[in-house]
Amino acid sequence: MNSWDAGLAGLLVGTMGVSLLSNALVLLCLLHSADIRRQAPALFTLNLTCGNLLCTVVNMPLTLAGVVAQRQPAGDRLCRLAAFLDTFLAANSMLSMAALSIDRWVAVVFPLSYRAKMRLRDAALMVAYTWLHALAFPAAAVVLSWLGFHQLYASCTLCSRRPDERLRFAVFTGAFHALSFLLSFVVLCCTYFKVLKVARFHCRRIDVITMQTLVLLVDIHPSVRERCLEEQRRRRQRATKKISTFIGTFLVCFAPYVITRHLGRNPDIVSSLLGVKAGR
Repeated sequence: MNSWDAGLAGLLVGTMGVSLLSNALVLLCLLHSADIRRQAPALFTLNLTCGNLLCTVVNMPLTLAGVVAQRQPAGDRLCRLAAFLDTFLAANSMLSMAALSIDRWVAVVFPLSYRAKMRLRDAALMVAYTWLHALAFPAAAVVLSWLGFHQLYASCTLCSRRPDERLRFAVFTGAFHALSFLLSFVVLCCTYFKVLKVARFHCRRIDVITMQTLVLLVDIHPSVRERCLEEQRRRRQRATKKISTFIGTFLVCFAPYVITRHLGRNPDIVSSLLGVKAGR
């Protein structure tokens, strides 16, 4: 195992540890807080957390074994099962984040009718849809025999070994990522843009009231006035930072997965970027 593989293995181990700890803490919070469990977002968070934990304990150890052994880490059946889970869990995580953004959009845009519009039953239906949507593509891959060990990624994932199926497989992966990653990204951008718009509207109203109050308080100390104005500026930036962080996290987590899967159709490009031999 060369230095690149050793570094990649260390990164995988570290990622597994962080993922296991963080998702376990989220799960403990959900289990110990009845107030959180009664809210609709808890279902989306639970779905996302369980999916992440399953990926951490099943797929990532197999990928680590593939990197260390430099070959398929398990039998064909287990590898196909892991590839099925890899495809399903990736799509499910993306769609779960989109569902969370829809929930926040409803909560901010329709605050008075939020509880009527987003009940636990409605959240359960949305989770059921994300499962059906996420299951469609790995199920099709099973039928088409497009699940197995990909040597370039050292993991069990979507793959096609027959050259005559290259075009069909490219169309399939393109549709999969368009209806999972791209769809979720568009939903996140649209919903959070609306949330940001509403938040800025409320901030402007608060700023107007604050300024009117400051005008009435003619004897207010200049330092107090300055603190109020500074708080106004921070309030305008706070919502933008939170939304940018959420969307940025989505891109950091899933964009590399999507990009490398498309580049993987040309192994020479990926191997040159990674500094490894494609045929290893």
